[in-house]
Amino acid sequence: MQPQDVAPRPAPVSPPAVEALFAEHYPRLVRLAHLVLPPGLGGHRRVLTAHALAQRALPRGRALAAVIPAQSGSRHAGGRDEEQGYALLRLRVVRAALEADRPPRAGARPRLFPLPPLLPQVWGLRLLPRSGGAGEPALEQGLSALSGPARAAYVLRGLEGLPEDEVREVLAGAGVADPGAAVRAAAAVPPRDDLLRSPGLDPCVLRVRPTDLTRRRQHAKAALAAAAAVAVCGALLVVPGGGWGPDGAAAPSDAQNPAALAALDPAALTRAAPTAWRTSARTDFSVWPARGALTGDRALLRRALAVWARPGQHVQVSATPGTPAGGPSGPPQLLYAGRVDAARVVLLYDGLRIVRYAEPQSGTDRAALDLARADTAAGAEAEAVVLGRTAGTVRYLTAPWVTGAAERDLLRPSAGARDLRPAGGVTAPLASPAQRSGACTSWNVLRLADGSGTRLLADLGELVPAHLTVGRPAAPREASGSAGLRAWAPLACSLAAVRSAGVRSVNAWEYARQPLPDGSGAAEWVCTRADTWRGDEPRVLAQFRTPGGRSGAVAARAEDVAACGAKDPHVLAGVLWRSAGGAWYLLAAGSGDLASVRVSGGVRGSARGNLLAVRTERGARAGLRGTLADGRAAAGLR
Repeated sequence: MQPQDVAPRPAPVSPPAVEALFAEHYPRLVRLAHLVLPPGLGGHRRVLTAHALAQRALPRGRALAAVIPAQSGSRHAGGRDEEQGYALLRLRVVRAALEADRPPRAGARPRLFPLPPLLPQVWGLRLLPRSGGAGEPALEQGLSALSGPARAAYVLRGLEGLPEDEVREVLAGAGVADPGAAVRAAAAVPPRDDLLRSPGLDPCVLRVRPTDLTRRRQHAKAALAAAAAVAVCGALLVVPGGGWGPDGAAAPSDAQNPAALAALDPAALTRAAPTAWRTSARTDFSVWPARGALTGDRALLRRALAVWARPGQHVQVSATPGTPAGGPSGPPQLLYAGRVDAARVVLLYDGLRIVRYAEPQSGTDRAALDLARADTAAGAEAEAVVLGRTAGTVRYLTAPWVTGAAERDLLRPSAGARDLRPAGGVTAPLASPAQRSGACTSWNVLRLADGSGTRLLADLGELVPAHLTVGRPAAPREASGSAGLRAWAPLACSLAAVRSAGVRSVNAWEYARQPLPDGSGAAEWVCTRADTWRGDEPRVLAQFRTPGGRSGAVAARAEDVAACGAKDPHVLAGVLWRSAGGAWYLLAAGSGDLASVRVSGGVRGSARGNLLAVRTERGARAGLRGTLADGRAAAGLR
């Protein structure tokens, strides 16, 4: 078996493919939104909101691109573009429906549920799904007892037919902090796939009833009076010096809470002394000084704080999985305010999160807000933050103690590094694999140097780059040396599997070398473990590489396990391998502390030590078990 390159992010989906899929699967998307929406919306409003969310799922503009990989279990498409296009539409519907069930942000205006948009809208009529069978009320009651993410997990599994791992991927892409808990909660409700597809829960087949005509006329008169009052108040609110005007793209607010108002005061921002990092024992963001040419622009800082507290409809918000999305509880620390390429950028830190606010140079009515967890970050994890991304490149702001920054290609360990010449802590742009699609022909990383050594950081699509290390999990080493670069070269493209997952660090450990049965050399077994900022759901890959292979083949993968980590530095995995002569073998290898390995099922065999090779046939399936030197059992990764 020859190792295969790990596929990077899929190619963009063409606009006609997405539009055609939208028209074809519109009823299914509406049903998906209707089932995930909170039952408390009421029948009429729930139907209209489901249609509105499905219509909003179609991205705008000519460049429509998939934001999640194609789902291998999808039954809705016949080709790659169709899989990716439907996955994109489904993700956007689930994300919007879950937003209706999330609690309001701190300091935000009270809300009941998201208001139906201008379209679709119905006046004078009530629209309700048709009455169904006796089992539907029980299903509705069961769904209403679940949280929004758990309800989405139940529907994705029953209506869409997705396996649990793909359900977790969709929920993570929709911004759910703990997809695993949502899947487990959904499993507690008995499956009723037939009811999920029943006509009684179809929001496209409706009953029409009139509303109360007398009450509607009374409401029309009241609305005219209210409109006149709003016009007068609106003129007062938008005057310079107060109201909505200074807050740019932030949503309107009438909050008068003194603590909330203090958090929005640019004069109250905390700033570390320019030389605090030289004398402090800390090496985290709290000792970063405020840098940039716009640190004195109070209007810009006011807009950044206001948008963080209450993002408006023209603010593009993203957050690392597990990151609280609420506004600051008190005055945060200013890290940077300046011009980066074609934008004005502000970086803030509140002890838990790094927040990046960006607005175009030419206006303030639109903005982007990115949030990422950075609690307990220190050393290498607090040495760089993304300032901006443009045309496939990324710029960083580096820590004040960083003495040098360079760009390296992990796929070419013997090639030299390109000096990024940071000015005022801001690096020159470097290629970003996080924004690339197509073949994995390079993987550029940031190499930083300080008084204690050098380290590698990888851009995985988030504000804080991931720290790359090598070696045994209990004592990892920096990957910036020649040995570390050679170790990461065949593994670099596998980092695509953990993009946008809230990854804090990734360690690569060669845990075994196995002589091949045909005498053609020794294969390498490596496990990579990606730990997250939230501390749960780490992602572990076991990879197998034959002599001369450019990259490793993924032999096993697992999530939310202790294997290959500091708490459980053990790993066991197997792979089917074909020799040059055409013979098939099951090869298995574990970490050095395994006393024996055995295989059962379609293949049977055992061996003392941590290596096993058994002759078998193509397509054989088997289970692996190992025994540690102290007698404990060790299960194989799958």
